[in-house]
Amino acid sequence: MDSVSIVICAYTEDRWTILRRAIDVVLKQIAFTDELIVVVDHNESLLARCRDALDSCVVVPNRHSRGLSGARNTALESARGSIIVFLDDDAVPLDGWLDALRAPYMDGRIYGVGGRARARWRAGKPSWFPDEFLWVVGCSHRGLPSAAQPVRNLVGANMSFRKAAFDSVGGFTETMGRLGDRPLGCEETEFSIRLTQANPDAVLLYDPAAEVQHHVSEQRESVRYFARRCWAEGLSKAEVARRVGRASALSAERDYTSRVLPKGIWQGLRDSCTGDIWGVARAAAIVLGLVSTTAGYCFGNLRRPSYDNGKAT
Repeated sequence: MDSVSIVICAYTEDRWTILRRAIDVVLKQIAFTDELIVVVDHNESLLARCRDALDSCVVVPNRHSRGLSGARNTALESARGSIIVFLDDDAVPLDGWLDALRAPYMDGRIYGVGGRARARWRAGKPSWFPDEFLWVVGCSHRGLPSAAQPVRNLVGANMSFRKAAFDSVGGFTETMGRLGDRPLGCEETEFSIRLTQANPDAVLLYDPAAEVQHHVSEQRESVRYFARRCWAEGLSKAEVARRVGRASALSAERDYTSRVLPKGIWQGLRDSCTGDIWGVARAAAIVLGLVSTTAGYCFGNLRRPSYDNGKAT
């Protein structure tokens, strides 16, 4: 059985309760040869609290650039497992999660396995929020496979890769991705594409059986955040296109925009006609999301890159 290093990157004490719950669940699922690593992203107070309270895991400070990519790269330097699992600090695994991530690696072609991130809203999902845009809050969206299937890239809140993948192509690009509340992303997409470009036989598998509950903070439930996050996604996709090529960067998005989103718009309008007054709002949100993301992408292509196009650190 492959050994696993589970990595949780944390940056704020606001998520302490969820982080502790996630750790408790993970510790019940790991094997004797596995390890749990918590990386604290440039927060001395949180680092001290973790070292005080978490005696069943390895706690280390982020020794790289501030942000999620730097924290993940820090974990890679000390991880002993042949499989590296990344779990967000606001995501709690369900029963069987780790076994479902680990099992596919018996096939040598599998280089990455990701699972479903189910949204857990504070007071229920807002009636206007379309399932097609659950990626806005870091969760699995409508349009992803309903059964285990190869994909281009994995969902960052719940993903794993062979350690050999990082040995081959390097870590996550530290000038991309989330930094605190800055809603940029796509570092997982860029890494996944870079991996399969270097090794065309590598398979990345999405298996919804490996499921986590991803807690959605109140600030992410607003229309303002929705539009801002979509704009930021467009900016991020433009940078991915610079690094790995437009065809690879937009391969999954073509099907998403031509098949998934039109179907969602029509479904929202139909729902409205059958008595669901929020159906038209969901259809409008899909249009807003598409326009905002496209605008961000176009702006990202027009502006000068804010950082170099070199390899990841």
